Amino acid sequence: MAALSDQLLVAAILAYLVAMMCYAAEYAFGDRGAVARVAAGRVRAAGASRSAELVGAGGPPVSSSLDSAPVPPLDSATPVAAPDRRSLWAPRFGFAAVLITGLGTLLHAGCLVARGFAAHRVPWGNGYEFVIAVTLVASIAWMGLVLRRPSARPIGLIVTLVFVVLLGVDGMVFYSAVEPLVPALNSYWLKIHVTLAITASGTLLVGFAAAALYLIRAGYDKRAAEGAPIGFPFTLGERLPVGDNLERLTFRIHAFAFPIWTLAIMCGAIWAESAWGRYWGWDPKETWSFIAWVIYAGYLHARATPSVKKTTATWIAMAGWTAMIVNLFLVNLVVSGLHSYAGMK
Repeated sequence: MAALSDQLLVAAILAYLVAMMCYAAEYAFGDRGAVARVAAGRVRAAGASRSAELVGAGGPPVSSSLDSAPVPPLDSATPVAAPDRRSLWAPRFGFAAVLITGLGTLLHAGCLVARGFAAHRVPWGNGYEFVIAVTLVASIAWMGLVLRRPSARPIGLIVTLVFVVLLGVDGMVFYSAVEPLVPALNSYWLKIHVTLAITASGTLLVGFAAAALYLIRAGYDKRAAEGAPIGFPFTLGERLPVGDNLERLTFRIHAFAFPIWTLAIMCGAIWAESAWGRYWGWDPKETWSFIAWVIYAGYLHARATPSVKKTTATWIAMAGWTAMIVNLFLVNLVVSGLHSYAGMK
């Protein structure tokens, strides 16, 4: 079962990678994508050239719009450019991306379940398993979101990219062999505290992707309104959903995840009192969990304050995810503490 879990992890990473490529194809070839705009520009140029030729020969003017492409005379051998139909495939790429992401989610879940059967325990007893569980929750959350709101599909490009990176690093760098729980973790609080932390972290990962794309879209809109040059990454904003929709989605995801993260910290404190005789000891893991909590609380407060710009509030949310990454990786790899048995050292 342990070998099966490892194989399913590789299969899930490959599925997410293919899904990411499909999301990218829809993004590039969609009606508002860069490729579609170039193709449309060529059609307009060809139509305008043909119109000028006919008018110059004494013929009637011909519209060069895409909706009424020029029709050549029956005796004309001059070809007229037709609309590029590659953009019509974009929704199919998006549909395939969702299906393949769903397949990746199933493979991902199978990886975690097989790991649990191999270890004869809940499969989140070390850092390697924790990352797998967090990304699985994020994948399930993403599937629920994209099935409910298909217009959010562009976010999938970032979400699947994060899945591939996190799972790839987890499998190559932080891999841990199947082994029994250390005595400190052999408690029913593992099922409560760590499950809540996994659920909150996975949901916040999706919120991070939505926040990042909102900032890109907001930057694009601002520069377009000012007539200022638009550079990377803001050039990507034109093909993203409306900024207000992305911002509201970001807020709702964080508003859902924050109480879960709060409850996870509270349960962790109760477990700490049972295991170590104190509720809070400013252990590095505890400290960074609290820092992330404060940052996310600051985001929700800023979001509810009319005088604070939405972009400013969203940057606070981005800082919160940065603190989560520090807590997930750097604290386990660099700093020693009571949580150092997480299996990532």
